[in-house]
Amino acid sequence: MTENLAVSITSTRHVDVAGIALHADLSGALFWEEHRLLVVSDLHLEKGSSFAMRGVLLPPYDTFATLGRLAAVIARHDPRIVVALGDSFHDRTAHERLSPDDRNAVAALQGGRDWIWISGNHDPMLPRDLGGTVADEVTIGPITFRHEPTGASGEIAGHLHPKARVSARGRSMERRCFASDGMRAVMPAFGAYAGGLSIRDAAFARIFPKNGFVAHLLGDRRVHAIAASRCY
Repeated sequence: MTENLAVSITSTRHVDVAGIALHADLSGALFWEEHRLLVVSDLHLEKGSSFAMRGVLLPPYDTFATLGRLAAVIARHDPRIVVALGDSFHDRTAHERLSPDDRNAVAALQGGRDWIWISGNHDPMLPRDLGGTVADEVTIGPITFRHEPTGASGEIAGHLHPKARVSARGRSMERRCFASDGMRAVMPAFGAYAGGLSIRDAAFARIFPKNGFVAHLLGDRRVHAIAASRCY
């Protein structure tokens, strides 16, 4: 994203939730340094193969690409805990379609750390043979991690795949983003093939009253913060 935007944007490295400053990684992950906890949302592994079964042919490389990006952010932060915030798999049987190499890649990422799979609406019945722990939600200190946002204070959720559009040099740009008002946050989708929902959608108004939140856009080199009311 170009640095010369037509709206007022500031670069940011943190997303604040309930008094906790979390590092906003350019990949779309959040890192809680105190607990060495990394959280990612909506990996949607095997979305390509899911579409192929319905006759919609997509290049079958989304799982490989997503796990590669996840490996890079894990190497960057070396977390002790990883929370995968729901919809890690695109459908209820997607884990069965993982190639042996991809399954081994997941196991390697889990090595030496606690791994928590949060159940999502796409993968509500995660199997126990994937390694790690399966949970509906997890609370650590003032923060609760769950898949679908409720608007509760201290909540970090996914599900909505927020994206924002801004004007830059006479043309518009649309990017994935974190959405946060300082008390709660919705994370961008991490998956290579995951789509997005505009933060101007009514679903966000139910979580953040009166557009009183900030979109932390994933730029080319940094994360940029812009008031949601200035996006379109």
